[in-house]
Amino acid sequence: MNENTRGVRAGSAGDVDVVVVGAGQAGLSTAYHLTRAGIGHVVLDHAPRPGGAWQFRWPSLTYAKVHGMHALPGMEPAGAEPQRPSSEVIGAYFAAYEERFGLDVRRPVHVTAVREGPGGRLRVESSAGTWSARALVNATGTWDRPFWPRYPGQESFRGRQLHTAQYPGPQAFAGARVVVVGGGTSAVQHLLEIAEVAEETTWVTRRPPVFREGPFGEAEGRAAVALVEERVRSGLPPQSVVSVTGLALNEAVRAGLESGVLERQPVFDRITPTGVAWADRRHLEADMILWATGFRAAVDHLAPLRLREPGGGIRLDGTRAVRDERVHLVGYGPSASTIGANRAGGSAVREIRLLLAREGSPGDGDRAREPVPAAAS
Repeated sequence: MNENTRGVRAGSAGDVDVVVVGAGQAGLSTAYHLTRAGIGHVVLDHAPRPGGAWQFRWPSLTYAKVHGMHALPGMEPAGAEPQRPSSEVIGAYFAAYEERFGLDVRRPVHVTAVREGPGGRLRVESSAGTWSARALVNATGTWDRPFWPRYPGQESFRGRQLHTAQYPGPQAFAGARVVVVGGGTSAVQHLLEIAEVAEETTWVTRRPPVFREGPFGEAEGRAAVALVEERVRSGLPPQSVVSVTGLALNEAVRAGLESGVLERQPVFDRITPTGVAWADRRHLEADMILWATGFRAAVDHLAPLRLREPGGGIRLDGTRAVRDERVHLVGYGPSASTIGANRAGGSAVREIRLLLAREGSPGDGDRAREPVPAAAS
C-alpha cells in the first residue's frame, strides 16, 4: 500500500489531495514529483497494463524508430534493444518505473467525468467509484481520440478503412492498392513499410509536406514549442510539436522520395465504392484507405467544468487551466513531447503545492512519506 493514497483502500475511491488521470509519460512524471513532494495522490489509468499509449503501437515500430523518446525523471531505460517493438521496450520500462518509485497506479480505471464537488473539491467519477480531490492533473494524451476526416461517399467504400490507431503492421496490406492519407511522421513510416508488400501505394495530403534538413537543436526545439504554446495560450486547440517542425529528411525518407513512394498527391474530393476521386474527374482504384490523420486531445471527461474557450481549446497558463486553477493539463499542446511531459509534470506539482499550501498544509494532515531521492539511473 502506497502511503501517498492517504489510507484509501486499494481498488476503492475516496478523498485524496490530487488525482492524476493517465499513466503515460506525463502522468508518471507527475506522480514522481508528487511523491517527492509528499503530496497524497492516486493515478487512474484506463489502459490494461503499463506503457501508456506505447503499448498499443504496431509491432513493426521498433524502439530504434521511436521519435525522440526521453527518459522519465530519476531513471534511465536500461538495456533497450533497438530492434524490439517499442510497445514491449517502453511498456517494460514504465512498469519498472512504477515499481521502483512505488507509484500507486490503479488500472484499468475509466474516468467518465470531472465535476464541481462539495467544499470546493473536484468530484472525479470513474469506473472504480468517485474520488474527491483538491486538484486534478489530466495526463490523458490523444491516443483515445483518433481523428477521422469526413468526405462525401465515405460510407460507400467497399474496401477497408483503418486509422493509425488500428494499424496492425504492413503485412495486412500485402497485395493491396492502398491510399495513405496524412502529412505527418506516421504517414511516412506507414508508406515506407507498406510499399514493400502492397501492389500500389498513393500518398495524399491536404498541404504539400515540408521536409526538414540539417540538425534540430535546442534552439529549434524551443521555437517549435513556442508556436504550439501560443495557440494554447490563445485558447485554440493545440497542434502537435511535430506539425510545426516538418518531417525529418533521414536516409529512409530520402530513399522513399527517390523511389517515388513518397511522391505526394493533393487530397481527393470524394470517396467512391471502389476508390477515391478528384474534382478534375480523376479516379483512383483502391482496396484500402489508411487514415494517418492524427489525434485530438482526450479531454471530454473535463466537459462539466466548462474549461473550453470560444476557440475550442483549453487556455493554459503554463500547465494550469485558466478557467480553474485546480486543474492542470500535462502532455497537452506544448508539453506533448516526452521531454515536455517531464517538465510539465514538475511544473504542475510546484503550482499544486502552492495551491494546497494556501488552503492548508499540503497533505492536510496525511502521513506524508519521506521524499523520494532524485535517483540516478
